[in-house]
Amino acid sequence: MKIERLLGIVIFLLNREKVSARTLAKKFEVSHRTIQRDIETINISGIPIVSSYGKDGGYSIMNSFKMERQLANESDYAHILTALKGLSTAYGNPKIEKTIEKIVSVSSSQSLTNNISLDFGVLREGEDTDNRIQLIENAISRKKIISFEYTNAENWTSQLEVDPILLTYKWYAWYLFAYCTNKQDYRLYKLVRMNNIQVIDKHISKEHERADLLMARYEAIDTRTYITCIIRCKAEVKMFAMEYLNGSIEKDYANGDFILKLYVPENEHLWFGTILSLGNKVVVLEPEELKQRILKKAREIIKLY
Repeated sequence: MKIERLLGIVIFLLNREKVSARTLAKKFEVSHRTIQRDIETINISGIPIVSSYGKDGGYSIMNSFKMERQLANESDYAHILTALKGLSTAYGNPKIEKTIEKIVSVSSSQSLTNNISLDFGVLREGEDTDNRIQLIENAISRKKIISFEYTNAENWTSQLEVDPILLTYKWYAWYLFAYCTNKQDYRLYKLVRMNNIQVIDKHISKEHERADLLMARYEAIDTRTYITCIIRCKAEVKMFAMEYLNGSIEKDYANGDFILKLYVPENEHLWFGTILSLGNKVVVLEPEELKQRILKKAREIIKLY
């Protein structure tokens, strides 16, 4: 509906400094001409939108304008509350509880409910996780450098100083996205591998772009080496293999066995450890290098016993 699109455009513009007509047309799946008419309608309604032309042209709402009306309905508040409660299970910050109280207080209903519950308690990987997160979050807000000992996947430990930029949870673990002052580049550091974290009373080495833009650019460049693996799996481990190896089934056999194809980072440990944990329920067909790697690991385990 047009009224919903108009409201969507207003909210989209309020959250950004300037947006091109092309971006708005793509976002709301209409023509450039329709966007122009919508902008005229919004202006007539009393919301001042400024148009600029040229290479960096676009639409923006005047800085002096403030939305007085409550744009969120009860369903919106219920979704926000669900997300906040999920965050509170992952990170024990008292500020989150205060935010939840604010959301409830501005809603016309005091019993907001949703059909979805989010429990991220698994995000608390260790007893010290909350303390580490709070320490780093404080350094990010104050724009202070932090130092720590870091042990990488190859078991190499080094002392680092970084500009902390963003805390993120992905791949089943907490990570710090930061600018390494030594490498002069952006890096992801797994929180559980960081020890002796200290906030240094020194301002970050330089001003950085928005965290989400930097993170998106970092993730778009994957320098890891990937390999293609073909494995034959027993029927009884099908669900486990599909859940944790996330490959594609290339062939099914009458007895329920199947061929699974994986495209994985060569030096990443999770998928390799998963294959080892399946024991005699899987057989690696290719590549030959992976077969030899598993044989070597098996011999090392046998020696221990």
